[in-house]
Amino acid sequence: MLFNSLDFAVFLPVVFLLYWFITSKNLKHQNLLLVVASYVFYGWWDYRFLALIFLSSIVDYSIGLQLKKDRKSSRRKRLLGLSIVFNLGFLGFFKYYNFFADNFVEVFSFFGKQISSNTLNIILPVGISFYTFQTLSYTIDVYKRKLEPTTDFISFLAFVSFFPQLVAGPIERATNLLPQFYKKRKFQYNKAVDGCRQILWGLFKKIVIADNCAEYANQIFNDTNEYSGSTLVIGAVFFTFQIYGDFSGYSDIAIGTSRLFGFNLKQNFATPYFSRDMAEFWRRWHISLSTWFRDYLYIPLGGSRGSTRVSVRNTLIIFLVSGFWHGANWTYIVWGFLNALYFLPLLLWHRNRINTNIVAENRSLPSFIELLQMGFTFCLSVFAWIFFRADSIAHAMNFISRIFSNTLFKLPTVRPTYLIVIVVLFIIIEWLGRHGKHTLETLFSNNSRALRWAFYMVLIGCIFIFKGEEQEFIYFQF
Repeated sequence: MLFNSLDFAVFLPVVFLLYWFITSKNLKHQNLLLVVASYVFYGWWDYRFLALIFLSSIVDYSIGLQLKKDRKSSRRKRLLGLSIVFNLGFLGFFKYYNFFADNFVEVFSFFGKQISSNTLNIILPVGISFYTFQTLSYTIDVYKRKLEPTTDFISFLAFVSFFPQLVAGPIERATNLLPQFYKKRKFQYNKAVDGCRQILWGLFKKIVIADNCAEYANQIFNDTNEYSGSTLVIGAVFFTFQIYGDFSGYSDIAIGTSRLFGFNLKQNFATPYFSRDMAEFWRRWHISLSTWFRDYLYIPLGGSRGSTRVSVRNTLIIFLVSGFWHGANWTYIVWGFLNALYFLPLLLWHRNRINTNIVAENRSLPSFIELLQMGFTFCLSVFAWIFFRADSIAHAMNFISRIFSNTLFKLPTVRPTYLIVIVVLFIIIEWLGRHGKHTLETLFSNNSRALRWAFYMVLIGCIFIFKGEEQEFIYFQF
């Protein structure tokens, strides 16, 4: 079920009304309703994979209880290992089996040995990368005694399958989300209104920005050889805004929807394209995944506490694993490696923590230096996104080589003026709202009610006027 579909437009109000008007007096009934609604939401794509998410929930719930009973370190380690092997085993099979099988065949072919590839017609379960990491955070934190294991099975099922963020995040920690299922929730008008604002902005980013940019990005990437270097640059920039509007739009809708039901999810994006260096970019892009890798992989590996060699090794591991997490294709690994190369000079020169505040925090406009820094960081991101979007390494290299040709200075053949204007206005709005946890949180908050509502009506009008072909969210495939 897509957030930007008619199905969800019917589903959400029905669940909302049942939640607050029928089950509000009984916490267990509310949580059970959320479990049922979440399973309906997830099963809308393919009901067969409901068994997988239910099995994952049972395994980690049981391991959590056993971790509390066992005091012996060796047994607790085996239980944690069982959880990791089980969850990553399922993830690896569904997501990476064919990748490894095909590459295994290619290696033998390189040495002149022909073997057959036993690849399977495997359907990737939607959101498996997200809920796998979510359940893993539970068992790891219980193992580390940062969290008491739950004895409330319904609450745990609701935590794993919570429909707003189930299929594309944010990846919630058990320490943040699970305790919210234990507490009685009261409807808060201001919280719900702010959630609606965030949903509106998320829909605008998805439908108006991402889907319209996708039309031209797909056209240009799918026929790379037909376009000049300048047009390919336009295509890469459009994809850059497509993936941001698509993914951060989903996160906004997920977080806003959660607020309608009395839950607080963590911020997942913080205007990353206004970053002044790549370290700041990664503190602002897909925050829930970046911090997950930091806490559960980077720090256990030693982080940056050891020698320079260890810091470099750990940084490379984090970015390569992050790239591979996104998909079973070498293009994602190269994308991760490129971002590691961007990050390493900042780490080695101890400049990865110099831009931790909001750019131009108490000013309306950035300084000239900040503008140059943001422009340079944005260009690095655009270049890396080419590999992320390309079908193969060869496609990416061909795309880049054609950019840096004598056709780079030709007038682009694809230049939708209306979309360029919309993207520029979008950037301005994001800039004005960069201080909030989401763009519309503080925007026009000090202005008249009439002005705010006029702005919201414009956004709604744009959603209907510029609605094109309905497209799935990009991160569903991850």
